[in-house]
Amino acid sequence: MDDVQKILKKHQYFAKASTAFIYAIMVSVAMNFFWNPGNIYSSGMTGFAQLLNTITSRYFPITISAAFGLFLLNVPMFILSWKKIGKQFTFFTVLSVLLASIMIKFLHPVTLTNDPLICAIFGGAVNGFGTGLALKNEISTGGLDIIGIVVRRKTGKTIGTTNMIFNSFIILSAGFAYGWPYAFYSAIGLIVNAKVIDMTYTRQQRMQVMVVTDRPKTVTDSIQNHLRRGVTIIHNAEGAYQHDEKTVLFTVISRYEMSEFDDALNESDTGAFGIVVDVDQIFGHFYEHELK
Repeated sequence: MDDVQKILKKHQYFAKASTAFIYAIMVSVAMNFFWNPGNIYSSGMTGFAQLLNTITSRYFPITISAAFGLFLLNVPMFILSWKKIGKQFTFFTVLSVLLASIMIKFLHPVTLTNDPLICAIFGGAVNGFGTGLALKNEISTGGLDIIGIVVRRKTGKTIGTTNMIFNSFIILSAGFAYGWPYAFYSAIGLIVNAKVIDMTYTRQQRMQVMVVTDRPKTVTDSIQNHLRRGVTIIHNAEGAYQHDEKTVLFTVISRYEMSEFDDALNESDTGAFGIVVDVDQIFGHFYEHELK
């Protein structure tokens, strides 16, 4: 059993390291192929690194590259992650940021287009997918991702929403650096980035599930065997067609758990009827898998 657990751990570590590398490629593509050619600022610490590069290149004798600035600005975030989230999570965060800095520095830039709107949309989409993929695999891209996770644990706000609040400063900076039209283009890119993060990082999306069944105990046991979720049971429901007795089961899951929920339902009652509704906000306790 111990050998199996060791193999699984090694597989998880390899998957996380691979995801960190994929993210590094995506952010470097977004930076070198879209943002820099279009004079677009990114979100989070990547945007701050671009801003630092702009300021130092214009007003200081020494220029701090965006690649080096990205790692430098993330050092305080590493400390916050180590204290508030977990050591393993922090290790892979450092790895993803380090790989991203290296790839941004050494990936040869290719100017596909200088159109700022196209650069904003596609740069935001590529980076947002990479960031969401990293978070889905329980690693972070540093910066506002870490702040977003800490804030989400306290307030329930999504990571994309948290990023938008902090990124207002980036939009203003783009206006001062390149002109106000570029501030609006950067804002479009940030919105696309945030939406793609929320679409990809399904662990934070919550859904209300209601199941109508005549096998409540079997279904409840199956759900709780597959998922760490409580189930509320409503007895004495009645089917309107044949007027037979039914039971309604109610629970809340994340979109990330939907496939496991489907498996649990198919195993326990193939004749059950269910509905799924997106949930905007949850009050009280809702179990979330802890990052380590």
